[in-house]
Amino acid sequence: MNRIQPWSREEIQQRVEALGPWFHNLDLQGVRTAPEHFLGDYPAIKWGRFAHAIPQDLTGLSVLDIGCNAGFYSIEMKRRGAERVLGIDSDEEYLEQARFAADVSGARIEFRKLSVYDLGALGERFDLVLFMGVLYHLRHPLLALDLIHEHVARDLLVFQSMQRGASTVEPVLEDYEFWDEALFDRPGFPRLHFIEHRYAHDPTNWWVPNRACAEAMLRSAGFAITERAEDEVYVCRRVDAPDGAGAVYPARGREP
Repeated sequence: MNRIQPWSREEIQQRVEALGPWFHNLDLQGVRTAPEHFLGDYPAIKWGRFAHAIPQDLTGLSVLDIGCNAGFYSIEMKRRGAERVLGIDSDEEYLEQARFAADVSGARIEFRKLSVYDLGALGERFDLVLFMGVLYHLRHPLLALDLIHEHVARDLLVFQSMQRGASTVEPVLEDYEFWDEALFDRPGFPRLHFIEHRYAHDPTNWWVPNRACAEAMLRSAGFAITERAEDEVYVCRRVDAPDGAGAVYPARGREP
């Protein structure tokens, strides 16, 4: 953390209002950015349930925060001593909020406008990757996990997704018989629910997994789950991707 910038409370309040509405309810020197959030003190209330699962000391480590929104998690990683924190988001309004919040908080964080589908453009890997609350906003969620594995994850991945449906998990078999149709109706079988129009009034909510599906997608992209730190949050380590996995490149040229 760097020296706190000389913002007055009045200046912070005015800037918060000008940059609103906010999804992250941040505490900026006593000024709350989203005090009426429908989820309560979010994401702090969420963070409090899984903060124990992330190393307290991140000294010397690099962190990538994918879909950083207003920068809550990026700032928390800097508070734990991360050497470098890069937050990316495809929404410039969120990034403007994040830059302001980091400035007020005295946190030296880089923020860039970048889609999860363009991770290869970064050209570097990070010790810790945060992928929080993004999967269900994507039309191509498994591709995103493949790209994270292939391009930016060096070791740890902290993943969170909204989940709906059963929280039970069916044992995973190596193969299933063609005529075994009943398994698709069992609550614990992996399901990725498709939202054609809107969910919670949000047209960007495309896919919502159940617990079994979230865990299966992580494994299939080459992430070994080490801890289910909270109902929707998983701490994973990057491992070799299973056969058949890997990012798809439809326009890749032929090999010579």
